[in-house]
Amino acid sequence: MKLLDWLRRHDHGFIALRRAGRAAVVMPGVFALAEVVIGNPILATFAAFGGFATLLFADFNGPMRERLASQTALVLTGAVLVCVGTLGSQHSWIAVPMTFVVAFGVLFSGVISSPLASASNALLLSFVLAVTLPGSPSAVSDRVLGWLLAGGASILAIALLWPAPTKEPVRGLTATACRLFARRLRAEAGCVSSGYHPRSLEARQTAAAEADEAVEALRTAFFRTPYRPTGLTASARILAGLVDKVIWLGSILDRMPFEPEHGLTDEPVARVKLAAAEVLEKAADVLQKGAGAAAGLHAALDHLHHERAGMEQSTTDTLPHHHSAAVAAARGGAGPGERAADFVGSLMPSFRAQELATSVRAIGTSVDLVVANLTRTTWQLVLGRNRPEAVGSSIVFARQGAAAHAEVHSVWLHNSLRGAAALAVGVLVVEFSGVQHAFWVLLGSLAVLRSNALTTGQNALRGIIGTTAGIIIGGVLVYFVGTQMPALWVLLPVAVFFGGIAPATISFAAGQAGFTATVLILYNIIAPAGWQIGIVRVEDVAIGCVVSLAVGVLFWPRGAARALDRCLSEALSDSARYLDKAVDYGVSRCDSVHVVAAEPTDEARRATAASRRLDDAFRNYLAERGTKHLSLADATTVINAAVVLQLTADAVLDLWSTVGRGASGDRAQARHELRGAGDRMSAWFAQAAEALLGGQDPPQPAAVDRSAGTRLVAALGRDIDEGRERGAAAAVRMIWTAEHIDTARHLEQGVAGPVEKIFTVRSSHRGGDPRRLKAAAQSASA
Repeated sequence: MKLLDWLRRHDHGFIALRRAGRAAVVMPGVFALAEVVIGNPILATFAAFGGFATLLFADFNGPMRERLASQTALVLTGAVLVCVGTLGSQHSWIAVPMTFVVAFGVLFSGVISSPLASASNALLLSFVLAVTLPGSPSAVSDRVLGWLLAGGASILAIALLWPAPTKEPVRGLTATACRLFARRLRAEAGCVSSGYHPRSLEARQTAAAEADEAVEALRTAFFRTPYRPTGLTASARILAGLVDKVIWLGSILDRMPFEPEHGLTDEPVARVKLAAAEVLEKAADVLQKGAGAAAGLHAALDHLHHERAGMEQSTTDTLPHHHSAAVAAARGGAGPGERAADFVGSLMPSFRAQELATSVRAIGTSVDLVVANLTRTTWQLVLGRNRPEAVGSSIVFARQGAAAHAEVHSVWLHNSLRGAAALAVGVLVVEFSGVQHAFWVLLGSLAVLRSNALTTGQNALRGIIGTTAGIIIGGVLVYFVGTQMPALWVLLPVAVFFGGIAPATISFAAGQAGFTATVLILYNIIAPAGWQIGIVRVEDVAIGCVVSLAVGVLFWPRGAARALDRCLSEALSDSARYLDKAVDYGVSRCDSVHVVAAEPTDEARRATAASRRLDDAFRNYLAERGTKHLSLADATTVINAAVVLQLTADAVLDLWSTVGRGASGDRAQARHELRGAGDRMSAWFAQAAEALLGGQDPPQPAAVDRSAGTRLVAALGRDIDEGRERGAAAAVRMIWTAEHIDTARHLEQGVAGPVEKIFTVRSSHRGGDPRRLKAAAQSASA
C-alpha cells in the first residue's frame, strides 16, 4: 500500500505506470519475435527501438478514436523517416544536411499541433537510428518492417492494454468554469428580483469567488504544457480557443456594475443574464456529456439572441428618458460634464449586458461547433466533408500556424533551428571522429537540448550522471549474468519498465540510468559483448551533450526570457491596432454619408499570429529554470491585456455587424470623437510596446478625458432627444463603442507597471536608464 500511495503522489492518474507497463510487455515481445523467431538482428534492432519510441516517447490525449489516429500517423510517418534516414546514411555529405532539414521539419511542425509536438522525439528517434546506422537501400525493407512491427503492436497496446481514460483536462475545467459563471449570473439576477436582499448579495459574492477560482485553475492547466494543447482536428482547435473566451467572460463580469440600485434597465439586463446562464449551463452539458445535449444548447442560444435584442430595443426606446433625467439633473445644478457622465453611466448596465451576451454567444457557438465536428463519421473526417463552415480546414489552420512562427523572434523557430543544428553537428562530429556508436551521440544531443544554454548544461550533467549510473547497474547485472540468455530475457522487461516509469516519478537522471541499463541488456542479447559496451555509451553520450551545449551557447543562449519581451511588445501593438481599425470599420457604418471602411482582416490575422508567438514564448519561459526578470503575475497581466484587446475588437465588429447602411443623418462629429479616442488608445499601446524593447520611455497611464462623454453626447444630441428608431440605435451603438474603447484604456493602469519593470531591466543591461542618460547629456550641454 505504501508503494501505491507513493505512486499516486508522484504519478497522478498512473500515466507513467500505464506507459511503462505497456512498454515492458510490448517491447520485449516484438524484440523476441524479431530476434528469436524471425532471426533478423536488423529487424530486431528497429523493432526494439520502435517500441521505445511509440510507447514511451509519445503520449496522445483525447478520445480513443483520436488517440489511435495520432498513433497510426506516428507509426506511418516514422516508417517514412526510417526510409529517408537509411538512404541518407550512405554518405556524410548527404547525411549532415538531410539531418538538419528533417530535424527542423519535425521540430517546427509541432507548432501547428500538440500531437505533432508530443511525437517529435519519437519521430526524430526513427530518423536518427536509421541515419546513424549505415545501410544499403536493400536494408530499407528490414528496417521498415521492424519499425512497423513495433508500431502495430503499440496501436493494439494502446487500445487493449489498460486503455487510458479520455484525458482532456481543458475540456473538463472549461465546463466547470461555465457552470460556475452560470451560477454567478443567476445569483446576480436573483439579487434584482429580491430587491438586493442581504442573503442574495452573499450568495452572489460566494458564486463570484468560486467562478474566479475556476478560471484561475483553467488558466494554470492551459499553460502547464510546453505547447498549446490543440491538434489539427476542428474540435481540438475550438477547445483551445475557448480558454481565451472563458477568461474574457470573467473579466467582463468583474467589470459589470453591480450596485443595489434599481434603474431603467435592471429587468432587461437581468433577463439577459438568465439567458446567458442557460447557454453556459447547456454548453457545460455538451462539453461533459457530448452531442446528446446539443439540442438544448441551440434553444438556449436562440433565447439569448431574443433577450439581447429585447434589451437593446429597450435601451433604444428609453434613450430619451435617460437623457431627460440627465437634463433634469443639470437643472438642479449639475454641469454639462456631470450631465453627460450621468447619461453615459445610465447606459453602462445595458452596455455590459450586451458585452456579456456577445461573449457568452461566442462560447456557446464554439461549443456547438465542437459538437458538429464530433458528430461527423470517421470517413467524413478523413475526407474533410461536412466540416462546419466557421471552423475552416486543417490545412489552412496549419499554414496560418506555421506562418505565425516563421518570424525571426519566434521562440519555437529558435528551438527548432537549435535542435536541428545540434543533430546535424552531431552527425558531422560522428563522421570525423569515427566513433563506433554514432546513434548514442545524437541521442545524447536530443535528450539534453533545451531552450537556453543554462538548462541545457544542467540536463547534460544529469544525463551523464544517469548514464554512468545505468552503466554501473547494467554492467553489474551483465557481469554476473554473463551469457545466460534466459536471465537476460527476464531482466529486459524489468529494465524497460524502470526506464519508462523513472523519468516521471524519480528524475531525468534515473530515466537515463534505466534506459542505459536496458540498452546494455538489449545489445548483449543481440551480440554478447559484456559490460564494456557501456563505457563506449558514456563516451558517446558525453560527446552528444557537449555538442548540444555548444550549440545552445551559440544559438540564442538566453532562451525565451529575451524573446518574451519582444513577443509581448508585438502582441500589445498588433492587438491595439486591430481594435483601432475595428472601431474605424464600425463607426463608418453609422450613417449614409460616410464611406464604409474596410473590414480589418489583415490586422486580425497579424494580432492572432502575434498571440500565438506570445503563447509559445510564455510557455517556454515558464519551463525554463533560473532567475526570471519578469514575474509571472506581471507577464500574465500583459498577456491578458493583449487577449482582451483582441476580443474587444471582435466585440466591436459584432456590435456593428447587424447594422445596415442608410440611417439618416450626418454623424461626422461623433465619428471624429470615437476615431480620435481609438487612435489615442492605439498610440499609447504602441509606445508601451516600444518601451518593452527599450526603444523609448514607458508611457504613464493616460489621464481621464472627462469632457469626452460631453462631446460625444452633444454630437449625438439630436438622435437622443428625438428618439428616432434608426438614429437612436446608431447613437446607442456609438456610445457602446466608446465604452469598448474605455475598457481598453482602463487596461493601461495594469500594463504600465510591468512595462516599467521590463524597461528598467533592459536599461540596466545596456548600462543605465536612458532617461537619466538623456537628462545628464542635456544638463552637460546646457
